[in-house]
Amino acid sequence: MKSLYIKYEKIIKYLIFGVLTTAVNIGIYFLLVNLFKINYLIGNTVAWIASVIFAYITNKIYVFKSRTISFWESLRECSSFIACRIFSGAIDMLTMYIMIELVSVQSILAKFISNVIVILLNYILSKLIIFK
Repeated sequence: MKSLYIKYEKIIKYLIFGVLTTAVNIGIYFLLVNLFKINYLIGNTVAWIASVIFAYITNKIYVFKSRTISFWESLRECSSFIACRIFSGAIDMLTMYIMIELVSVQSILAKFISNVIVILLNYILSKLIIFK
């Protein structure tokens, strides 16, 4: 069993922190949109920023155990993380817009569906580009 965990450690940790990142994202989104009555696109943007910060820290330290030493390595890593998250954030916004405005899916359900797509995309980008 332990060797199975070691084999899939990054994926398991990514899923755990992905769920936590999703909780941060959806929690902030829910509060802003439902409690404070902020427009869903603005709420989604604020939730996205908070979850990107949370995800970078947890992915760097716990999932991919990045040990960048130099300033330039760290800058490259952080910049590529943010660039990839901007890309996946645009996918998130587009998915939310399509599901809510064009398909009439309930806002919170659209948020859950969008997050599943974004988690998968972010893992692929993190593994292949950012923390390689």
